[in-house]
Amino acid sequence: MPKKLIISMQLRAVVVLGCAGITTLTYANSAIQDKSLIPLPLEKVNQLAEAKEGHDIKSPANRQNLNRQDAETGSKEETRSTQAAPLLPEITVPGLMDPNSPYNTRYIRSSSSTATKTNTPVMETPFSIQVIPRQVMQDRQSFRLQDALQNVSGVTFFPNSISNQDASIIRGFETNAFYRNGVFVPDNFFVEMANVEQVEVLKGPGSILFGRADPGGIINLVTKRPLGTPYYSVQQQAGSFDFYRTAVDASGPLTKDGSLLYRINLSYENSRSFRDFSYRKSVFFSPSFTWNISPRTQVTAEMEYQAFNNSNDGGLVALGDRPAPLPRSTSLDEPVFNKNKGDRVFGGINWSHQFNENWKIMNWLSIHHTDVSQNKQIVPFSAAESIGTIDRPFGTVDRFQSSAPYGSTRYQSMLNLVGNVTTGKLQHTLLFGYDYFHNADGNTRTAMCCPLDTINIFNRTFLTEPPVIPADPEFSQFSKASQSWHGAYFQDQVKLPFNLHLLGGFRYDNATTRDTVANQTTGKDDRFSPRGGLLWRPLEWLSLYGSYTENFGVSNGFDVNRKKLPPQSAQQWELGFKTEFFDGRLRSTFAYFELTKQNIAIRDPANPFFSKPVGEAETRGIEFDVSGEVLPGWNMIATYSYLPFARITKDNSAIFDDESNAIGVSRGNQGNRLFLAAEHTGSYWNTYEFRTGMLRGLRIGGGIQGIGQRQGDAENTFQLPAFVIGNLMTSYQTKLMHKMYLTVQLNVNNVSNENYSAGSAGPWFITPGAPRIFLGSLRLDY
Repeated sequence: MPKKLIISMQLRAVVVLGCAGITTLTYANSAIQDKSLIPLPLEKVNQLAEAKEGHDIKSPANRQNLNRQDAETGSKEETRSTQAAPLLPEITVPGLMDPNSPYNTRYIRSSSSTATKTNTPVMETPFSIQVIPRQVMQDRQSFRLQDALQNVSGVTFFPNSISNQDASIIRGFETNAFYRNGVFVPDNFFVEMANVEQVEVLKGPGSILFGRADPGGIINLVTKRPLGTPYYSVQQQAGSFDFYRTAVDASGPLTKDGSLLYRINLSYENSRSFRDFSYRKSVFFSPSFTWNISPRTQVTAEMEYQAFNNSNDGGLVALGDRPAPLPRSTSLDEPVFNKNKGDRVFGGINWSHQFNENWKIMNWLSIHHTDVSQNKQIVPFSAAESIGTIDRPFGTVDRFQSSAPYGSTRYQSMLNLVGNVTTGKLQHTLLFGYDYFHNADGNTRTAMCCPLDTINIFNRTFLTEPPVIPADPEFSQFSKASQSWHGAYFQDQVKLPFNLHLLGGFRYDNATTRDTVANQTTGKDDRFSPRGGLLWRPLEWLSLYGSYTENFGVSNGFDVNRKKLPPQSAQQWELGFKTEFFDGRLRSTFAYFELTKQNIAIRDPANPFFSKPVGEAETRGIEFDVSGEVLPGWNMIATYSYLPFARITKDNSAIFDDESNAIGVSRGNQGNRLFLAAEHTGSYWNTYEFRTGMLRGLRIGGGIQGIGQRQGDAENTFQLPAFVIGNLMTSYQTKLMHKMYLTVQLNVNNVSNENYSAGSAGPWFITPGAPRIFLGSLRLDY
């Protein structure tokens, strides 16, 4: 029997010594979901304890400052351990920090599960994976997903919808969907950041693990988990253009033994905009509960509810080969016929059980329902008339009218079995998985659309009452469809001699699409997709890697003849290296990639409710990311992307006569540059925290974002000029009373008030960038 010894230290830790020399560490200020999976050598515990002597660990601002190594030590040691030795009883060391603690101020995380689903160290992952922790989003007051993604190379904003959906361009390709804790979320309406702990971005195809995915990359939102110790936070934000937002975060145990934990996040937003007639109201509520049935078995139930009421925004239009020279506040939408109102509900349960030190099973079940009760707009639908006639004066723009309420329901299940196996000198981490996804959505039978009116961008006149739009039953019925998707996958991560790490895997997908009105199958797709990677870590601070990945996506829409488009596919080669300095506090990633995608769906210029496929497109480029702590108190993130080749390599398009009869075939957009794929993009953000003296508690920061010239549409008919904007922040934290801290913060975005275009979806739907914005915040933490 192991002999117990109580060691008294300034941290007042209780250490249990065992003959095996390995024990388990329990963080005192945050919850660990699976405590049996964080083994630490006893000598490391002693080192951590000695490092804390003489320091105040009670201040939220200093808990992480006093501990720059141990916030990540648990995850590093976990992945390096063979887990062959039996685990000894737990020890509790107050002051040591879980990486997901609300007091963790680091700009870096040592491991991620998005790339492999096995919580692998980033330095041992043969892919480019970037993690944006909560502290970065807090410093930048990123209450929009697109703001957080500015800190990742090769990722830019894509305004794919007049309803202000969150979408991105990654490595030159559109990415609409995102993932929530690895679970697919196809509806990207109003991604609420109140319950997001960190954002993880896997570059390149990720369909082997996630199934239906865009080839540019995977955006995975990791939500906040219930904590083992009480934590409460209230934040009030106020800013330019009548922006007001309140957020609340509360967590802790519900039982004395800590077996039942809870966390509740809620937010309320009521804001206007620099855009005429624009507004947004949102209520968000997200409770979650974790039941630690035993040290090896946990169950978590979670829910999200969001009600939204906002205006649609059709943006600006092109005039010639540039965005029209209009004030960025100009709206060409009809204020009397403009509303997007509805709600969404997400519910899920996940559980895990560790059979022994080597095998663990995990299961996720979820449902996601969205109901948009009002979705009406009259928005621009053409570029502005650049020549002018009597019938169509200079500056005339066509507009599209529609009223199309709709709803969607998604069901998803995912089952993973992870095991550690040793064969001779080889150490394997095996992953067996299955997932199922089903969705049923479409416009209601009350949908109406399609007659056009016009407006002159230089002499706007608006309606005094809502128009009467004739019903289009064919349109509303055709928009109803369902999809069922089954996927099975296998992955083997092998640790070889000489610090080599080999990864290989494959996935089989089978997808069926049905027209629920006609009750018939409209498409069946299946595909076998491989994936492989090799990483060599010759030095502790250096990793060299290469990988190959294939991607498979479902049939991605209907053409103007109402036929299903072929399924998208992609292939990627990637080479790169990673470095890690200062005991893992500063990490960089350099990657070269070649990414090819087939059957890209783009908006049909003749009808925005339909798409047309582009035969093939290819991007080649390099990316560089560096993040972490340069010096004590100085954190930074720098990114750069160079994309010299981003072109449509295969395409064809029908040629029509004046009577709309097909008379031939052209090369279409072949040879054109992919729209919104800038050759150069980059960003830099840094903060400095004063830790001693009279300025203790003060934090200052700033940075820039730059994007080169971009093509505004697939036809390359106009361009969005390059721009560079600067941002600043300052905050001050002070102690009000025992364990209660007040943080006052001010951010200024677009300091120089640059006039620029954030993105476009064609010669209409050009999104103007925001002017100079002041955003203040008061936050109480307890």
